[in-house]
Amino acid sequence: MHAELIAIGDELTSGQRLDTNSRWMAAELGVLGVPVTFHTTVPDTMEAGIEAFRLAASRAALVLVTGGLGPTADDLTRDVIAAAAGVPLELSESALATVESRFVRRGMPMPDSNRRQAMFPRGSRIIPNPEGTAPGIDADLPRPHGGTCRVFALPGVPSEMKVMWRATVEPALLAMLPDRATILQRRIKCFGAGESAIEAMLPDLIRRGRDPLVGITAHEATITLRIAARGRDDADCLAKMAPTEATIRECLGTLAYGVEDDEIEDAVLAAVAGQGGTLASAESGTAGRVAALLAQADGRRGAPAGVYRGGSVVPAGLGDVQAAADEARRRHGATVGLAVGDVRAAADGRRAVDVAIADAAGGTVAEHVFGGAADLAPTRAAKTAINLVRLRVLERSRG
Repeated sequence: MHAELIAIGDELTSGQRLDTNSRWMAAELGVLGVPVTFHTTVPDTMEAGIEAFRLAASRAALVLVTGGLGPTADDLTRDVIAAAAGVPLELSESALATVESRFVRRGMPMPDSNRRQAMFPRGSRIIPNPEGTAPGIDADLPRPHGGTCRVFALPGVPSEMKVMWRATVEPALLAMLPDRATILQRRIKCFGAGESAIEAMLPDLIRRGRDPLVGITAHEATITLRIAARGRDDADCLAKMAPTEATIRECLGTLAYGVEDDEIEDAVLAAVAGQGGTLASAESGTAGRVAALLAQADGRRGAPAGVYRGGSVVPAGLGDVQAAADEARRRHGATVGLAVGDVRAAADGRRAVDVAIADAAGGTVAEHVFGGAADLAPTRAAKTAINLVRLRVLERSRG
């Protein structure tokens, strides 16, 4: 069995928005052992939608769709599926009650247009949406040479789509697979090197057909290695994954900072708290991103609250960066001070900032040269500065 993905929306075909949903679903399907052969993006028109669905049904037994399930006139996915299947749309009273209840909980009247979200192609099945007003559609489309193609249509909002995938679509897909194996995943989070550099450090781990499968993705300078194993049960999967995780950690060392949903700021605060310490910051060149990341992580994911004591942000003129780190530490009564200085020119002509750390052992200053996309460079710089604290703590804890 192989799959095809369809993303629907004028904002996608016009380039106003990037289709991240298809990328995410393709990776999830890969974990399940279902190869994706085509990605299709279509505008919000009946003609384009019907053509895309009929072509997909001719090529694949499984089609996953995102977008076009909203309440407005240009949300046509339900209409397209009904037309491609040759059946009418019918109102689901249970779906309508669910949509209405969401507006009741908000204390708002439901617009008449939202009734559209309770319309389903005859014979289709409802995919519940616990996060929004747009339920999904599970339908069967006729294939040109006989048989049917199964279609799962989900909202375009990523947070809603992912919840619905986990709760309903993934179990349905597992039931469709010829072998009902258990599938487990584990994510290893890394920071401090690029995607290609990390892949080069791993000995033949990231290749098609490997068991367990290892995938690699990058987001805002954080690299995620996902290990996925198929086995008889959870214990079998865990036994398969363990040697691969051990190899990853051995090869990457301190580049691997956490697992699952850990962010670098979570790892830093955990490292500081593990030494009985606290952290404060001062920054200029990262425009408050250091303080924002640390404040959001403080007390998150079961970590103790109050490890991050606070920080100051100035647009420019932070001054001597080591002195600023010392001052942040003193002002907030923290054991560790972190400072990011003003943006300046690096030796190669690019932009750079100096990062300083101050603690009981003294201080250290490092240069960070901005790289990558301009809109991501400040966030990458902030994460790099935060990560230097983690590396400093690890170094000191090892003697």
